[in-house]
Amino acid sequence: MHFTLHNSLSGHKEPFQPLQPGKIGLYVCGMTVYDYCHLGHARVMVAFDVIVRYLRSIGYQVSYIRNITDLDDKIFARAAENGEPFTALTDRFITAMHEDEAALGVLPVDSEPRATHHIDQIIALINRLIERGYGYLASNGDVYYRVRRFADYGRLSKRNLEELQVGARIEVGEAKEDPLDFALWKAAKPGEASWDSPWGAGRPGWHIECSAMSICALGETFDMHGGGPDLKFPHHENEIAQSEGATGKPFARYWLHVGPVRVNDEKMSKSLGNFFTIRQLLQQHQPEVIRYLLLASHYRSPINYSEESLRGARQALERFYTALRGQSVAAVLTMADNDYAERFHAAMRDDFNTPEALAVLHELTRALNRAQDDSMAAGLAAQLRQLGGLLGLLQQPPEQFLQGSPRDGLDDSEISALVEARNQARRERNWPLADQLRAQLEQAGILLDDGRDGTQWRRA
Repeated sequence: MHFTLHNSLSGHKEPFQPLQPGKIGLYVCGMTVYDYCHLGHARVMVAFDVIVRYLRSIGYQVSYIRNITDLDDKIFARAAENGEPFTALTDRFITAMHEDEAALGVLPVDSEPRATHHIDQIIALINRLIERGYGYLASNGDVYYRVRRFADYGRLSKRNLEELQVGARIEVGEAKEDPLDFALWKAAKPGEASWDSPWGAGRPGWHIECSAMSICALGETFDMHGGGPDLKFPHHENEIAQSEGATGKPFARYWLHVGPVRVNDEKMSKSLGNFFTIRQLLQQHQPEVIRYLLLASHYRSPINYSEESLRGARQALERFYTALRGQSVAAVLTMADNDYAERFHAAMRDDFNTPEALAVLHELTRALNRAQDDSMAAGLAAQLRQLGGLLGLLQQPPEQFLQGSPRDGLDDSEISALVEARNQARRERNWPLADQLRAQLEQAGILLDDGRDGTQWRRA
């Protein structure tokens, strides 16, 4: 069960040592639910889904917690814009999020706490911070955190207070002691949702929500904390300051951060017109193709999304599924005298190196294509499916993936009719007609494979 991971807190790769033997507590910062999930969210979903799948496969009992931020300025603004209760807005986008992750083959998390369900715990945590001198009530009714009081501030993001001080300022309406301080509790604004507290009506700050929810779910010290690349500072830095300031104990022991998503080598943003939601992509591409693309780069590395990279992902999966075509789904693994599994696991135990693990699967596929014996082929096919399953890949019947689903053009019955017409032309040795029908199918994006078992087709 030994493995290494890159700890963002230390800045280097470390052997993992759980707090409790055989158990792992993992908290991942989830989505702020005011809109549909985008490709960056998909990367976080898939990366931690694979990490959890793998840790469980090697025997760990994982408690996977991913929160929902359902209190936020953007949520209130969008709800006001729509003229609807903020709860109706968040419920709608939570449902959409679950639909998107299910489409991508992401397994449900163990617990999905919401900020609105933890107001009492958040208030209690803020009280502890005030009692210990880290929190203070300002003249405007907000409660702030004293950043300079926490000696280790900047340890995660590798920033110092002098660097942070440059450009820091107190905005109009704020009553901070120091420009670096951040809000733990915000006094109520007219027309905005609020909750009662010892400091008057208001709502939590963003950072304190995750501190409270993670401590409630996993305890004051737990194994792993993860999230997207943009959360390291200030969100995760502030989580550490709040949690350790309140408890006096170490917070998360290992920090994992997923790399950013770029689109055609540019930062993904709405202003550049290169912003894609998951459901937009699913209208054009099979879910497994998107999942493969997200796993083809190491989870910590930047990933570049492009039509070319998607074509590459599609072609890679076609090679896998073409090799699996005709192999028994129920085949029992009989090949024990190869090192594919050992090398696959070595890659995954080394900071969850999915690109290297996929490279092993491609080698295994080439061996499957060369197999001279049916029993050997069945064993290799079973091995390919089993290892692919640890990544959430290769679990469809081959024909289902290769034939895909009609988006535009011919449906399955029309394709089958043309294939049969071509087969009839070939039986009658009408080669010009057979070639004409093949060209018609290719023009419609349908590729044919003629083999000893007949003609099979797949969508390009």
